[in-house]
Amino acid sequence: MASRTASPPPSPAPSPAAPRGALDRYFRITERGSSVGQEFRGGLATFLAMSYIVVLNPLILSGPDSAGNTLGIPAVAAVTALVAGVMTIVMGVWARHPFAVAAGLGVSAFVSITIATTPGLTWPQLMGLVTLAGLVMLLLVVTGFRRAVFDAVPESLKSGIVVGIGLFIALIGLVNAGFVRRLPDAADTTVPVGLGTGGELEGWPVLVFVVGLLLTAVLVIRKVRGAILIGIVVATILANVLEAVFHIGPSVDADGNAVPTGWSLIAPSLPEWTAPDLHLLGSVDLFGAFTSVGGLMASLLVFAILLSVFFDAMGVSVGLAREAGTVNPDGSIPDLNRVLAADALAVAVGGGASGSAHQIFVESGTGIGEGARTGLASVFTGLFFLAAVFLSPLIHLVPFEAVAPALVVVGFMMCQHVVQIDWSDPGAAFPAFLTFILMPFTYSIVNGIGAGVVAYAVIRTGQGRGREVHPLLWFVALAFVTYFGLGVVRASLGLN
Repeated sequence: MASRTASPPPSPAPSPAAPRGALDRYFRITERGSSVGQEFRGGLATFLAMSYIVVLNPLILSGPDSAGNTLGIPAVAAVTALVAGVMTIVMGVWARHPFAVAAGLGVSAFVSITIATTPGLTWPQLMGLVTLAGLVMLLLVVTGFRRAVFDAVPESLKSGIVVGIGLFIALIGLVNAGFVRRLPDAADTTVPVGLGTGGELEGWPVLVFVVGLLLTAVLVIRKVRGAILIGIVVATILANVLEAVFHIGPSVDADGNAVPTGWSLIAPSLPEWTAPDLHLLGSVDLFGAFTSVGGLMASLLVFAILLSVFFDAMGVSVGLAREAGTVNPDGSIPDLNRVLAADALAVAVGGGASGSAHQIFVESGTGIGEGARTGLASVFTGLFFLAAVFLSPLIHLVPFEAVAPALVVVGFMMCQHVVQIDWSDPGAAFPAFLTFILMPFTYSIVNGIGAGVVAYAVIRTGQGRGREVHPLLWFVALAFVTYFGLGVVRASLGLN
């Protein structure tokens, strides 16, 4: 009989590399397959993608309140950068996730356009409502309610949220670059949006976007290290060269007239040193709105702000954590309570600084796409924002068109999660579909989540499977029904 040679025992699985010091051990850098250099690149990429907020948030919030008062662009810019820097560092050091924090444009727009026009409401009182919403949300985190709601959301909706955020990020990039524009309202207009101006691409800024997009896509697909950051840097250099040669200027001239071929918001320029104006810090009237507009009206306004920031952060953290690969095998997110608490604190601090609610920023996905995996990247991003309080070279050198390609590419990465939706179960897939199409179509993460939650509860009940709907999800669905019908509620109560 031929002798058998015993097969060698299987090789043991390689043990994870040991941490390289206290910094590595605290942020789990090696454990998450990253390095300090990779975290720095990711933090820088996130800052470049978010830096426009220091310019755009003041423009949104600088309108007058019902008494004719204004906040002032320089002052809002300073507190926006300061709060973003401090709270992003808090998020990185405490929650240890690569999530950056900045003023939420949706809340800022809602506050300045809708709430600020409420008769008798001043800016300090308005910021008091934002601060109260953040404090209430912090209480919900401490009591475990916010985490419980997070866990009650079914996996199908969570996957839909990731895809929706990807589409939303991509749309932000396309719109910021002027590649996609809203068409003028006219009788012969058959579509609400179109390609470029009047269906045509024109202007040097669009060329910068197209070059940056194609270059970034090629580098990412070829798995070149630093691909997204390289794309941003090359597009920024091209933008500055074109501006120096052709003097393109911004999309709005000094007289307020639109210039379709101009840079969408920031025209590349040399840096300037400006002394920060921080007089708005603490200029908040916490309970004044309850006297000026009444307790019921003030409570409804706090509820509207609260619901918006509550689910916005939930959706963004799910999408970013999945893209970063930091989700546990059971689907949970490590240190989630810390993430939610830091986000709630940022809302309150942003209101107290008169910079509006600050939240986890969806553009953090740019840094994650560049390789950020830990909170160290957020520390780097926060330090860049603190530098921007005093010196803003990167902000004024980098136009939207240079960072927009990174957003589109990151959107592509996140949309790949669509395969995780169980399309064989229409009762779960259709709510997920509503979630991810309404985020970009309504330009709101909250609207997408709300529509998905309401649809899931109703459809499951219509299938005779209502018991699969978590009781907290029913509560959330009813809250969203109230949120979507807030205008009707206010009108019925005579509060408009």
